[in-house]
Amino acid sequence: MSAKLPLILGSGSVFRRAQLERLGVNFQTAAPDFDETPAAGENAADTALRLAEGKARSLAARFPAALVIGADQVAWCNDRQLGKPMNVANAQQMLRDLSGRKIEFYSAIVLLNTASGRIQRHVDNTSVVMRALTDGQIERYLAREPDAVYCAGAAKSEGLGAALLERIDSSDPNALIGLPIFKLVEFLKNEGVEII
Repeated sequence: MSAKLPLILGSGSVFRRAQLERLGVNFQTAAPDFDETPAAGENAADTALRLAEGKARSLAARFPAALVIGADQVAWCNDRQLGKPMNVANAQQMLRDLSGRKIEFYSAIVLLNTASGRIQRHVDNTSVVMRALTDGQIERYLAREPDAVYCAGAAKSEGLGAALLERIDSSDPNALIGLPIFKLVEFLKNEGVEII
């Protein structure tokens, strides 16, 4: 039955949409309606998972018989969560703070079968070491990669942001972009959807 349910990507992210398109599956996108404010005392992995699940569940009434993908990513460095800078000035400061440091990215994925209520959850951890960056390098990067202001930590790794990175340790290189594809393929298979 699940194989016939429509697949919904609960995200407005063009990056996640592009990742899912590469799998060659039919899907539609829907913008979730969920407050993304971190909860007090919550660690980064828990925040990412709570937000991913909240996004998926926020679409359940709109899609009562579907497979809904919820995803979120939280970056952690210097004992604090890093959000999306949303403008160049914030991105410049964030990249100065991250220069030469190790950052942990927690990429959560949830697949909610709204027909059965079954939910599958996973958080992927990716460790990234940033290169030591000069102010000039940061300015040139942001001028050439303006969408980076919408990425956690301002590092758009699938683009020019790869030049900011010295090392990446991950079990799924897709997770850093925002969608842990390896786990999603497993979740879909559990629902009767074969990618290959």
